[in-house]
Amino acid sequence: MQKNLNNYKSLLVDIEQHIATVTLNRPEIRNAFNDEMIAELTEVFTALGADDDIRVIVLAAAGKAFCAGADLNWMRAMADYSYEENLADADKLAQMLKTIYECPKPTVAAIQGDVYAGGMGLVAVCDIAIAVKIANFCLSEVRLGLAPATISPYVIRALGARASQRYFLSAEVFDAKKARQLGFIHERVSEESLNDTVAALCAKMVNNSPNAVKTCKRLLHEVAGAPITDELVADTVKGIADIRSSAQGKEGVQAFLHKRKPDWLTTD
Repeated sequence: MQKNLNNYKSLLVDIEQHIATVTLNRPEIRNAFNDEMIAELTEVFTALGADDDIRVIVLAAAGKAFCAGADLNWMRAMADYSYEENLADADKLAQMLKTIYECPKPTVAAIQGDVYAGGMGLVAVCDIAIAVKIANFCLSEVRLGLAPATISPYVIRALGARASQRYFLSAEVFDAKKARQLGFIHERVSEESLNDTVAALCAKMVNNSPNAVKTCKRLLHEVAGAPITDELVADTVKGIADIRSSAQGKEGVQAFLHKRKPDWLTTD
């Protein structure tokens, strides 16, 4: 991974103490994404997700806005696309969102500014979202005669179906306080404390068992919204038995009982 850190045109990537920070770096256009940024985000999250040295990934942004959605120049080019070309293009965005959502490492959105349209999808696919108090949020697609189709599976999960009905249809702007009340973000902080808040959270997650974290992410995706059937209960029984008998499960319990650090903290 190290050799590719400086090869991205629209991203900055920094790795320190098991924490990777991926920064959207198109501040002059409010970090709006195009096909290049989509490809780079897909590539970097795939690589970081497979890197055993990485335990947490922060998605941040440079400039005043977190992400304004799609790049206008890219949208102009898409206006002349055929239906087949639009399908292929939308699929790349969908695969990028799915890659981040399914990343086996915990992901944290550090939101330093406004989030519009497709940017809402980037926040929604992250596990944890922390925003500054001055950030605004908007699902603005219907103003342009469009719909937030590709991001909808993730935004509806993060925002809730009832709130999504309002904001998908109205394209109203709502602030970080409302986003927190709706559960779209987990915490709202001052501009000055954003970096420290994110760093403190990441430092806690770095200490956790990488295997247990990966298992928890899979559990969250499989159980959320699923009916509580005998099959689901059986799957959860198998899940706890599997992780109890895993190497890190055994090591973690033994370390706790003997009041020592587990080996995933002592082998750095």
